[in-house]
Amino acid sequence: MILFATASAGLALGALALFSHRTARRIEAFLPPAGRFVEIDGQRLHVRDEGSGPLLLLLHGLGGNLGHFNFGACAELKQRFRVVAVDRPGSGYSARAGNAPADLSSQARVLARLIDALGLERPTVVGHSLGGAAALTLAVEHPQLVGALALVAPLTHAPKAVPSVFRALAIRPRWLRGLFAHTLAVPASIAASRRVLEQVFGPEPVTPDFPTRGGGLLSLRPRHFLASAADLEALPAHMAALEPRYGELRVPLAILFGRDDRLLCWRANGQAMLDKAPWARLDVVEGGHMLPVTRPGLTASFIAEAAAARELDL
Repeated sequence: MILFATASAGLALGALALFSHRTARRIEAFLPPAGRFVEIDGQRLHVRDEGSGPLLLLLHGLGGNLGHFNFGACAELKQRFRVVAVDRPGSGYSARAGNAPADLSSQARVLARLIDALGLERPTVVGHSLGGAAALTLAVEHPQLVGALALVAPLTHAPKAVPSVFRALAIRPRWLRGLFAHTLAVPASIAASRRVLEQVFGPEPVTPDFPTRGGGLLSLRPRHFLASAADLEALPAHMAALEPRYGELRVPLAILFGRDDRLLCWRANGQAMLDKAPWARLDVVEGGHMLPVTRPGLTASFIAEAAAARELDL
Protein backbone atom coordinates (compact mmCIF):
# COMPACT_ATOMS: atom_id res chain seq x y z
CA MET A 1 0.00 0.00 0.00
CA ILE A 2 2.79 2.40 0.94
CA LEU A 3 4.68 1.58 -2.25
CA PHE A 4 1.51 2.10 -4.29
CA ALA A 5 0.86 5.47 -2.66
CA THR A 6 4.47 6.54 -3.19
CA ALA A 7 4.38 5.48 -6.84
CA SER A 8 1.06 7.29 -7.37
CA ALA A 9 2.42 10.46 -5.79
CA GLY A 10 5.52 10.24 -7.96
CA LEU A 11 3.43 9.83 -11.10
CA ALA A 12 1.23 12.77 -10.12
CA LEU A 13 4.24 14.99 -9.48
CA GLY A 14 5.78 13.89 -12.76
CA ALA A 15 2.59 14.75 -14.63
CA LEU A 16 2.44 18.17 -12.94
CA ALA A 17 6.09 18.83 -13.77
CA LEU A 18 5.49 17.93 -17.41
CA PHE A 19 2.42 20.18 -17.54
CA SER A 20 4.40 23.05 -15.98
CA HIS A 21 7.30 22.62 -18.40
CA ARG A 22 5.05 22.50 -21.44
CA THR A 23 3.01 25.47 -20.25
CA ALA A 24 6.18 27.54 -19.78
CA ARG A 25 7.38 26.68 -23.29
CA ARG A 26 4.00 27.60 -24.80
CA ILE A 27 3.97 30.92 -22.97
CA GLU A 28 7.46 31.79 -24.21
CA ALA A 29 6.52 30.84 -27.78
CA PHE A 30 3.42 33.04 -27.55
CA LEU A 31 5.18 35.96 -25.82
CA PRO A 32 8.76 36.06 -27.16
CA PRO A 33 11.29 38.68 -26.02
CA ALA A 34 10.37 42.19 -27.14
CA GLY A 35 13.85 43.69 -26.92
CA ARG A 36 17.49 42.71 -27.15
CA PHE A 37 19.92 41.08 -24.75
CA VAL A 38 22.92 42.65 -23.04
CA GLU A 39 25.47 40.48 -21.23
CA ILE A 40 26.52 41.97 -17.88
CA ASP A 41 28.83 40.02 -15.55
CA GLY A 42 27.48 36.70 -16.79
CA GLN A 43 23.88 37.82 -16.48
CA ARG A 44 21.83 38.15 -19.65
CA LEU A 45 19.58 41.21 -19.36
CA HIS A 46 16.56 41.71 -21.58
CA VAL A 47 16.37 45.38 -22.56
CA ARG A 48 14.04 47.44 -24.74
CA ASP A 49 15.61 50.71 -25.90
CA GLU A 50 13.38 53.19 -27.73
CA GLY A 51 13.21 56.88 -28.65
CA SER A 52 15.76 59.62 -28.22
CA GLY A 53 16.32 62.54 -25.91
CA PRO A 54 16.75 62.77 -22.12
CA LEU A 55 17.31 59.36 -20.55
CA LEU A 56 14.81 57.23 -18.65
CA LEU A 57 15.53 53.82 -17.09
CA LEU A 58 12.35 51.86 -16.21
CA LEU A 59 12.30 49.15 -13.52
CA HIS A 60 9.28 46.90 -12.89
CA GLY A 61 8.07 45.34 -9.66
CA LEU A 62 7.97 41.92 -7.98
CA GLY A 63 6.96 39.13 -10.33
CA GLY A 64 6.72 41.60 -13.20
CA ASN A 65 8.53 42.40 -16.41
CA LEU A 66 9.10 45.36 -18.72
CA GLY A 67 5.72 44.69 -20.37
CA HIS A 68 4.04 46.44 -17.44
CA PHE A 69 4.94 49.71 -19.16
CA ASN A 70 3.33 48.65 -22.47
CA PHE A 71 -0.04 50.31 -21.91
CA GLY A 72 0.77 53.73 -23.28
CA ALA A 73 3.39 55.09 -20.90
CA CYS A 74 6.34 54.01 -23.08
CA ALA A 75 4.58 54.97 -26.30
CA GLU A 76 4.04 58.49 -25.01
CA LEU A 77 7.42 58.91 -23.36
CA LYS A 78 9.49 57.69 -26.31
CA GLN A 79 8.25 60.68 -28.32
CA ARG A 80 10.35 62.91 -26.04
CA PHE A 81 12.82 60.64 -24.25
CA ARG A 82 15.19 57.75 -24.77
CA VAL A 83 13.30 55.08 -22.84
CA VAL A 84 15.24 52.04 -21.65
CA ALA A 85 13.04 49.39 -20.00
CA VAL A 86 14.74 46.37 -18.47
CA ASP A 87 13.66 43.05 -17.01
CA ARG A 88 15.34 42.99 -13.60
CA PRO A 89 17.77 40.06 -13.10
CA GLY A 90 15.76 36.84 -12.89
CA SER A 91 12.52 38.42 -14.09
CA GLY A 92 10.91 38.38 -17.51
CA TYR A 93 13.59 37.26 -19.93
CA SER A 94 16.59 38.40 -17.87
CA ALA A 95 18.47 35.37 -16.57
CA ARG A 96 20.13 35.44 -13.16
CA ALA A 97 23.55 33.83 -13.47
CA GLY A 98 24.15 30.61 -11.53
CA ASN A 99 24.03 31.31 -7.83
CA ALA A 100 24.01 35.09 -8.24
CA PRO A 101 22.39 36.69 -5.16
CA ALA A 102 18.90 38.15 -5.50
CA ASP A 103 19.20 41.07 -3.09
CA LEU A 104 18.61 44.54 -4.49
CA SER A 105 22.20 45.64 -3.87
CA SER A 106 23.38 42.88 -6.20
CA GLN A 107 20.72 43.84 -8.74
CA ALA A 108 21.75 47.49 -8.45
CA ARG A 109 25.35 46.58 -9.26
CA VAL A 110 24.21 44.82 -12.42
CA LEU A 111 22.01 47.78 -13.35
CA ALA A 112 24.92 50.15 -12.73
CA ARG A 113 27.02 48.12 -15.17
CA LEU A 114 24.14 48.24 -17.65
CA ILE A 115 24.00 52.04 -17.37
CA ASP A 116 27.71 52.16 -18.21
CA ALA A 117 27.41 49.60 -21.01
CA LEU A 118 24.60 51.52 -22.73
CA GLY A 119 26.18 54.92 -22.17
CA LEU A 120 23.27 56.23 -20.12
CA GLU A 121 24.52 59.42 -18.50
CA ARG A 122 22.68 59.93 -15.21
CA PRO A 123 19.20 58.83 -16.32
CA THR A 124 15.98 59.52 -14.50
CA VAL A 125 15.32 56.12 -12.92
CA VAL A 126 11.67 55.08 -12.82
CA GLY A 127 10.69 52.33 -10.39
CA HIS A 128 7.28 50.72 -9.97
CA SER A 129 6.48 48.81 -6.77
CA LEU A 130 9.56 46.70 -5.85
CA GLY A 131 11.25 48.49 -8.74
CA GLY A 132 10.98 51.59 -6.56
CA ALA A 133 13.14 49.95 -3.90
CA ALA A 134 15.56 48.88 -6.65
CA ALA A 135 15.72 52.48 -7.93
CA LEU A 136 16.32 53.82 -4.43
CA THR A 137 19.08 51.26 -3.91
CA LEU A 138 20.72 52.33 -7.17
CA ALA A 139 20.57 56.00 -6.14
CA VAL A 140 21.95 55.38 -2.64
CA GLU A 141 24.70 52.94 -3.58
CA HIS A 142 25.66 54.37 -7.00
CA PRO A 143 24.74 58.06 -6.64
CA GLN A 144 27.00 59.21 -9.47
CA LEU A 145 24.90 57.26 -11.99
CA VAL A 146 21.40 58.57 -11.18
CA GLY A 147 20.03 61.94 -12.26
CA ALA A 148 16.59 61.75 -10.63
CA LEU A 149 14.04 59.30 -9.26
CA ALA A 150 10.43 58.92 -10.39
CA LEU A 151 8.76 56.28 -8.23
CA VAL A 152 5.31 54.87 -8.97
CA ALA A 153 3.55 53.06 -6.11
CA PRO A 154 7.01 52.27 -4.72
CA LEU A 155 8.06 50.00 -1.91
CA THR A 156 10.19 52.28 0.28
CA HIS A 157 9.82 50.63 3.69
CA ALA A 158 9.69 46.97 4.65
CA PRO A 159 6.10 45.74 4.97
CA LYS A 160 4.96 44.27 8.25
CA ALA A 161 3.59 41.23 6.43
CA VAL A 162 3.80 39.71 2.97
CA PRO A 163 0.67 40.59 0.95
CA SER A 164 -1.60 37.56 0.62
CA VAL A 165 -1.17 37.41 -3.17
CA PHE A 166 2.57 36.78 -2.71
CA ARG A 167 2.50 34.31 0.19
CA ALA A 168 3.12 31.29 -2.03
CA LEU A 169 6.49 32.84 -2.85
CA ALA A 170 7.45 32.58 0.83
CA ILE A 171 7.26 28.77 0.98
CA ARG A 172 10.12 27.28 2.99
CA PRO A 173 12.40 25.37 3.04
CA ARG A 174 13.89 26.10 -0.36
CA TRP A 175 13.74 22.49 -1.57
CA LEU A 176 9.99 22.48 -0.97
CA ARG A 177 9.67 25.82 -2.77
CA GLY A 178 11.56 24.35 -5.72
CA LEU A 179 9.32 21.28 -5.80
CA PHE A 180 6.22 23.48 -5.63
CA ALA A 181 7.53 25.76 -8.40
CA HIS A 182 8.01 22.89 -10.83
CA THR A 183 4.79 21.02 -10.04
CA LEU A 184 1.91 22.84 -8.33
CA ALA A 185 2.73 26.52 -8.86
CA VAL A 186 1.55 26.72 -12.47
CA PRO A 187 -1.87 25.06 -12.06
CA ALA A 188 -2.39 26.79 -8.70
CA SER A 189 -1.53 30.19 -10.21
CA ILE A 190 -3.86 29.60 -13.14
CA ALA A 191 -6.70 28.69 -10.77
CA ALA A 192 -6.09 31.75 -8.56
CA SER A 193 -5.30 34.21 -11.34
CA ARG A 194 -8.61 36.11 -11.25
CA ARG A 195 -8.50 36.59 -7.48
CA VAL A 196 -4.82 37.63 -7.55
CA LEU A 197 -5.28 40.14 -10.36
CA GLU A 198 -8.32 41.67 -8.67
CA GLN A 199 -6.22 42.21 -5.56
CA VAL A 200 -3.25 43.63 -7.49
CA PHE A 201 -5.36 45.99 -9.62
CA GLY A 202 -8.12 46.83 -7.17
CA PRO A 203 -10.12 48.93 -6.70
CA GLU A 204 -9.65 49.54 -10.42
CA PRO A 205 -10.83 46.83 -12.84
CA VAL A 206 -8.33 44.35 -14.19
CA THR A 207 -7.10 45.36 -17.63
CA PRO A 208 -8.35 42.51 -19.86
CA ASP A 209 -5.21 42.07 -21.99
CA PHE A 210 -2.74 42.36 -19.11
CA PRO A 211 -1.76 38.64 -19.31
CA THR A 212 -0.64 39.11 -22.92
CA ARG A 213 0.13 42.78 -23.56
CA GLY A 214 1.53 43.24 -20.07
CA GLY A 215 3.39 39.94 -20.07
CA GLY A 216 1.46 38.69 -17.05
CA LEU A 217 1.59 35.12 -18.37
CA LEU A 218 5.39 35.12 -18.06
CA SER A 219 5.06 35.03 -14.28
CA LEU A 220 3.53 31.55 -14.50
CA ARG A 221 6.85 29.96 -15.48
CA PRO A 222 8.62 27.98 -12.71
CA ARG A 223 11.92 29.85 -13.05
CA HIS A 224 10.11 33.17 -12.78
CA PHE A 225 8.33 31.95 -9.64
CA LEU A 226 11.67 30.98 -8.08
CA ALA A 227 13.33 34.28 -9.03
CA SER A 228 10.45 36.25 -7.50
CA ALA A 229 10.62 34.11 -4.36
CA ALA A 230 14.35 34.85 -4.07
CA ASP A 231 13.64 38.58 -4.50
CA LEU A 232 11.10 38.43 -1.70
CA GLU A 233 13.29 36.35 0.61
CA ALA A 234 16.19 38.82 0.33
CA LEU A 235 14.01 41.87 0.90
CA PRO A 236 13.74 42.22 4.73
CA ALA A 237 17.49 42.29 5.37
CA HIS A 238 18.08 44.61 2.45
CA MET A 239 15.39 47.12 3.44
CA ALA A 240 16.68 47.17 7.03
CA ALA A 241 20.05 48.32 5.68
CA LEU A 242 18.65 50.67 3.01
CA GLU A 243 16.08 52.68 4.96
CA PRO A 244 18.57 54.37 7.33
CA ARG A 245 20.51 55.64 4.28
CA TYR A 246 17.71 57.65 2.67
CA GLY A 247 19.21 60.81 4.13
CA GLU A 248 22.16 60.29 1.76
CA LEU A 249 19.98 60.83 -1.31
CA ARG A 250 21.01 63.89 -3.30
CA VAL A 251 18.77 63.69 -6.36
CA PRO A 252 15.33 65.05 -7.22
CA LEU A 253 12.71 62.58 -6.01
CA ALA A 254 9.06 62.35 -7.07
CA ILE A 255 6.54 59.75 -5.90
CA LEU A 256 3.15 58.86 -7.38
CA PHE A 257 0.67 56.74 -5.40
CA GLY A 258 -2.86 55.50 -5.81
CA ARG A 259 -4.92 56.45 -2.77
CA ASP A 260 -6.58 53.04 -2.62
CA ASP A 261 -3.53 50.87 -3.40
CA ARG A 262 -4.25 47.42 -1.93
CA LEU A 263 -0.64 46.20 -1.92
CA LEU A 264 1.36 49.17 -0.64
CA CYS A 265 -0.06 51.90 1.55
CA TRP A 266 0.75 55.41 0.34
CA ARG A 267 1.20 56.62 3.91
CA ALA A 268 3.64 53.85 4.87
CA ASN A 269 5.67 54.18 1.67
CA GLY A 270 4.95 57.63 0.25
CA GLN A 271 4.48 59.91 3.25
CA ALA A 272 7.07 57.95 5.23
CA MET A 273 9.56 58.64 2.44
CA LEU A 274 8.80 62.36 2.59
CA ASP A 275 9.50 62.30 6.31
CA LYS A 276 13.07 61.18 5.49
CA ALA A 277 13.48 63.17 2.26
CA PRO A 278 11.47 66.37 2.83
CA TRP A 279 12.51 67.86 -0.52
CA ALA A 280 10.66 65.07 -2.34
CA ARG A 281 7.34 65.49 -4.13
CA LEU A 282 4.39 63.19 -3.41
CA ASP A 283 1.33 63.01 -5.65
CA VAL A 284 -1.59 60.93 -4.36
CA VAL A 285 -4.26 60.24 -6.97
CA GLU A 286 -7.39 58.15 -7.25
CA GLY A 287 -6.47 54.59 -8.19
CA GLY A 288 -4.77 51.40 -7.13
CA HIS A 289 -1.36 49.79 -7.44
CA MET A 290 -1.04 49.25 -11.18
CA LEU A 291 -0.97 52.88 -12.30
CA PRO A 292 1.39 52.25 -15.25
CA VAL A 293 -1.31 49.93 -16.64
CA THR A 294 -4.53 51.61 -15.52
CA ARG A 295 -3.41 55.27 -15.74
CA PRO A 296 -0.64 55.26 -18.39
CA GLY A 297 -1.18 58.86 -19.49
CA LEU A 298 -1.03 60.13 -15.92
CA THR A 299 2.02 57.96 -15.24
CA ALA A 300 3.80 59.25 -18.36
CA SER A 301 3.08 62.87 -17.43
CA PHE A 302 4.35 62.28 -13.89
CA ILE A 303 7.58 60.73 -15.21
CA ALA A 304 8.08 63.55 -17.72
CA GLU A 305 7.64 66.16 -14.98
CA ALA A 306 10.10 64.33 -12.72
CA ALA A 307 12.64 64.25 -15.56
CA ALA A 308 12.08 67.97 -16.16
CA ALA A 309 12.75 68.67 -12.48
CA ARG A 310 16.01 66.81 -12.89
CA GLU A 311 17.01 69.11 -15.74
CA LEU A 312 16.15 72.18 -13.65
CA ASP A 313 18.18 70.78 -10.77
CA LEU A 314 21.23 70.59 -13.01
